[in-house]
Amino acid sequence: MLILNASYEPLHVCSLKRAVALLMHEVAERVEDTDRVLRSPSSVFPVPSVIRLKRFVRGPFRQRVAFNRKNVFRRDDHHCQYCARHTFDLTLDHVVPRSRGGPTTWENVVACCKACNAKKRDRTPEEAHMRLLREPYAPRFMFSSAYGVMPDIDPIWEKYLPTKR
Repeated sequence: MLILNASYEPLHVCSLKRAVALLMHEVAERVEDTDRVLRSPSSVFPVPSVIRLKRFVRGPFRQRVAFNRKNVFRRDDHHCQYCARHTFDLTLDHVVPRSRGGPTTWENVVACCKACNAKKRDRTPEEAHMRLLREPYAPRFMFSSAYGVMPDIDPIWEKYLPTKR
């Protein structure tokens, strides 16, 4: 369940149990529901997808999404950014090669299959006659949980999350 601050900014992802507890204690209010319900002998309770805290919570300063291999692969949806092949056997590629002063940043690193990485070598995409599917960018928001980065998010949440670009 997505938890929004009183200002409708995304704060956290929690379990159904936690979301129901927040609603029952009237700390939060229901914003969006799923099609599912919880049943007890005496009542039916719609399962929330998005809840909003009634009082503004001053959250910790949110730094940018951590730059690491796993998050680059997640940003690029495990697709090679040159040939669009979907695979979990990817490498990182510097768009402007490090040998030419290219930095290791969100804006210069993409997921790349081994074949395309070998083909591109230490050249720019233009020099290698290769085209990027999309320009690399620094993501503004990425959910994680105790089980790692969440693979899928509820489509209902999209209107409450920052846009990718």
